[in-house]
Amino acid sequence: MKRILTLLMALVLVVVCFAGCGSVGSADGNKETIVVGYTIYAPMNYLDEDGTLVGYDTELAKAVFGNLGYEVIFQEIDWNSKYTDLDSDTIDCVWNGFTANTADDDGVLRSEKVDFSYNYMENRQVIVVKNDSGIASAEDLNGKLAAVESGSAGETYAGTFEGVTTKGFTKQTDCLFEVNAGTADFAVVDAQLAKSYAGNGDYAALTIVDGLSSDVEFYAIGFKKGSELVAKVNEQLEKLGADGTIARLAEKYDVATTAITDFSDQK
Repeated sequence: MKRILTLLMALVLVVVCFAGCGSVGSADGNKETIVVGYTIYAPMNYLDEDGTLVGYDTELAKAVFGNLGYEVIFQEIDWNSKYTDLDSDTIDCVWNGFTANTADDDGVLRSEKVDFSYNYMENRQVIVVKNDSGIASAEDLNGKLAAVESGSAGETYAGTFEGVTTKGFTKQTDCLFEVNAGTADFAVVDAQLAKSYAGNGDYAALTIVDGLSSDVEFYAIGFKKGSELVAKVNEQLEKLGADGTIARLAEKYDVATTAITDFSDQK
């Protein structure tokens, strides 16, 4: 019996030791972590030449949660599983060009599924094609195949055009790849992403079709219903807007014309 008690005490000490080693140091000795769900999507979240995750959303998330005393962990997700990931607490928020003022294909408003922060950026859905596609109007899309990110606002927008067949992909960049490869006639993606890729590098043969964009959309950060983080994040967005941090990041990532820096009308 004495030997068993000795072993049990040793086991407890080992567990305590490991628990202590796993904590992140901070002013109070226990810095909490926030898991941010994202997909690869320049200029919001993407890998630089060194393989480091950068981008407007990446840096803004670090600034907001850093001010709140959290260590930020970025976790790449399947966009179609974002609600499940939030509800299961796999992630704490979705911060990745998440369009707030729209409904999903099931007709339910996204704002009924998650709690959103303030809107922090304007966006639109745009049509991307090959330069020689001959597509210039909505009528030209009839009978064509659209590459869309599954569960995205782009998928919803593609469905508003007559005679269009859609094929879903995990990431918006996959949609551009399909058009570039000639396996899809066009892609419906966020304007922010399209501006970063179409006409550049490997996607030099792609272009945005003028006059076929959606109505204005707004990006916001999505949280599980009832999350106490919403108010805290909104407060930080106001502060970072007022002190010029948001404006500086917007200039850095070339989104100054669409980034929102004043949140006073959203209170």
